[in-house]
Amino acid sequence: MHIQTAAVHTLKDFEHGAVVPPVHMASTFELDRSTDSGAFAYQRGANPTRAQLETVLAALDGAEHGFAFASGMAATAAALSVLAQGDEIILPASVYGGTYRFVDRVLSTRGVTARFVDDLADLTDEDLTPATRAIFVETPANPTLRITDLRAIIALAHRHDALVIVDNTFMTPVLQRPLDLGADLVIQSATKYLAGLSDLLAGAVTTNDAALAEAIHLAQVATGGVLAPLDSFRLIQAIKTVPLRLERQQENTRALIEHLRTRPEVAVVNFAGSHSEEEARLHASQAAGIGAVLSFELAEGLNSTAFLRALRYPAFAVSLGGVETLICRPATMTHEAMTPEARQQAGISDELLRLSVGIEDIADLIEDLDQALDAARG
Repeated sequence: MHIQTAAVHTLKDFEHGAVVPPVHMASTFELDRSTDSGAFAYQRGANPTRAQLETVLAALDGAEHGFAFASGMAATAAALSVLAQGDEIILPASVYGGTYRFVDRVLSTRGVTARFVDDLADLTDEDLTPATRAIFVETPANPTLRITDLRAIIALAHRHDALVIVDNTFMTPVLQRPLDLGADLVIQSATKYLAGLSDLLAGAVTTNDAALAEAIHLAQVATGGVLAPLDSFRLIQAIKTVPLRLERQQENTRALIEHLRTRPEVAVVNFAGSHSEEEARLHASQAAGIGAVLSFELAEGLNSTAFLRALRYPAFAVSLGGVETLICRPATMTHEAMTPEARQQAGISDELLRLSVGIEDIADLIEDLDQALDAARG
């Protein structure tokens, strides 16, 4: 099935001819009295509605196993739980601030060493050691939109028996499927594009590896950070429109990129593949679109606070992927957990603004950005 069809038709044949799945709210389930067993026993371990969602998540990623969590960070923490004392993980310096905080403040207490590098493309065989257990990838990176060659990183890691964990939140399975390229674990903040309405927290992990799937399920049972049945149902329904929403969001994004590049008030516009022709080629070879996030900086001397205050439509808020356009300052919002030195290493300046593009009429968005840019001049 094509992904739009999979998003709609992975689940079917419900009771009474219903075209949407039921919601099973039970926290506990009666077991077979002769065997003390059953497909479901307690909601933390498994729930029929969450199981249906996990089937959809796996289908979208072309995965054997899918897991739903209560947030994107819960999913990330579960994926990183495969690391043990003495292991090393390599991450990009520009990794999402929440991931940076978890690695820096939590994994470090478990005896896991983290190495942050400026550009994963610079890694060679000599950079990996026997302790290197995993490489963590965001492509496009948040919020610089830099591209990583997934095939090259996966080949490098696997030569050293290391895992590749890909945060695919920005692209979703609609635009990029890292498991098809050989990645070991894929995580998403399903709060973003999969849910799409800025009203639901959720996370997802998918894998084709049975041993890793067992470890992720253990993380669900042991920590309890699972997605509740009603939220699982809501996410199943939201996923049905992801391809359609992303189509409109990307159309708007391309138009905004072209327009912002014509404005002298804008010094630089970043988007997937914008850094170089090589990154554009790489991204086109592993993804089916540029996504719907861009970042930019105003020209020197302009007042970014005046610009932000003048905006009528984009909310000044963290998160991304919703139907409404959002704008934020990563240095003080999404990546505030980083030290100033770490942000500088990652290429995240204090003046960088990140725009998550929604589905509004593009004429209204352009008009609003124009009047805000005029305000920044004044």
